[in-house]
Amino acid sequence: MVFLILCLGNIGPEYADTRHNVGFMVGDWLARKHEAAPWQLGRHAFSTEFKHKGRRFVLVKPTTYMNLSGKAAAHWLSALKLEKAQLLVVTDDLALPFGKLRLKAKGSAGGQNGLKHIQETLGTDEYARLRFGIDSSFGRGRQVDYVLSPFSEDERIDLEGRLEKAGEAVLAFGIQGVERAMNAVNVKEA
Repeated sequence: MVFLILCLGNIGPEYADTRHNVGFMVGDWLARKHEAAPWQLGRHAFSTEFKHKGRRFVLVKPTTYMNLSGKAAAHWLSALKLEKAQLLVVTDDLALPFGKLRLKAKGSAGGQNGLKHIQETLGTDEYARLRFGIDSSFGRGRQVDYVLSPFSEDERIDLEGRLEKAGEAVLAFGIQGVERAMNAVNVKEA
């Protein structure tokens, strides 16, 4: 069984350690942990893959920037001949406290532009998404500056452990299926 893990973020060194790139960070954590091959540049994305418990996980970091993530989703689903049920999108979420995870089988974009574009491109909101909380500690009109800024010193202390939990949630999605993984991830994180 093959799973496409679409890790959202923005390419370029100026975005590397920003809150908006936590999807990329989860992908990088999984690639390191499972000794995946080096990331390769392909159509609309960098990709790598690894096997775990009989499942193949294809990690994809779009090169389209966040707001056009649907291009990468559509291309890679087609190229790998996968169903939407085999797709998991990993993204940041301002509505959740830092590091809190929320796994859902479907749902609204919740104001997240990457998810909006994926829904428009795929023509459905029925695909799994793992949201990683980045909190909303910013003043009025400062959202863009906030999401494109690095994690705070306090957050960086806990970041590696939070990325590990997100990585475990991705594996649970592939091994247990979305419903069982939701029960495990969302209850544990409640």
